[in-house]
Amino acid sequence: MHTALKPYLWLIAIAAGWGLTLPLTKIAVSTGHGHFGLIFWQLVIGAVFLGLITLIRRRGLPWNRKVIPFYVIIALIGTVIPNTASYQAIAVLPSGIVSILLSLIPMLAYPIALLLGNDLFSARRLFGLCVGLSAILLIIGVPDALPDPAMLLFIPVGIIAPLLYAFEGNFVARWGTGGAGPIQLLCGASMVGAVIALPLAVGTGQFIDPVRVWGAPEWAFVASSLIHAGVYTAYVLIVRQYGAVFSVQVSYLVTVFGIGWAMVILNESYTGPVWIALVLMLTGMYLVRPKGDA
Repeated sequence: MHTALKPYLWLIAIAAGWGLTLPLTKIAVSTGHGHFGLIFWQLVIGAVFLGLITLIRRRGLPWNRKVIPFYVIIALIGTVIPNTASYQAIAVLPSGIVSILLSLIPMLAYPIALLLGNDLFSARRLFGLCVGLSAILLIIGVPDALPDPAMLLFIPVGIIAPLLYAFEGNFVARWGTGGAGPIQLLCGASMVGAVIALPLAVGTGQFIDPVRVWGAPEWAFVASSLIHAGVYTAYVLIVRQYGAVFSVQVSYLVTVFGIGWAMVILNESYTGPVWIALVLMLTGMYLVRPKGDA
């Protein structure tokens, strides 16, 4: 019985960690830290953490003309550009709303997969995409869905990150990783991304000097960065142990945990339309899954 429950416990733990990063990020941006400064230090923390994992696993980090372009592309579409948008969105939008928006990833991934020839047409999955998008239309169209109507302007900004994450997955599926393993790829991308983000942070005056009096935002940011790196590593391991079909179910739980943590930590509350949107989004995620997924 214990063995049978183990993979599900892993899913719950990973989803709880991933969901926790959103309200922690909300706290991190609460004092006005600029997005490029946050992105730089997030990448540095991720590179150090994943570098240690790589050393522990006794795996070298590929560094050649074949793999470097992959590091650059993943750094840009996996962190620098989407986080530029998501940090600005979460500074304004409720954390729970951002959790719902991130649930668009598997739904947006499907039409991108069709365009790149990574997948075949399915009426059921197209319907799932429409159901998921209806959740966004509900949030946008119902006046009481958001605490402030001005927040509507940041809904499109919040969709940029899931759109790029969806493309990132399809990019890897279509063109591979340049010979690097998943953890090696993210480690190398974090290193390259830090090099890209540093001049952006300094040039825009957003560099964050770590030698300062640390408060809740700084500790929340470090915790979020470490948790993100840790759960990503754990996710890669369970994919290898239990398969991608089983492991992808974590996406449902991340959304639920993200909203739950926001209610507990940030005291967020949501109106009826938001809960309906959550149900629609989870339904869309279920329908858009590849045929044969558990």
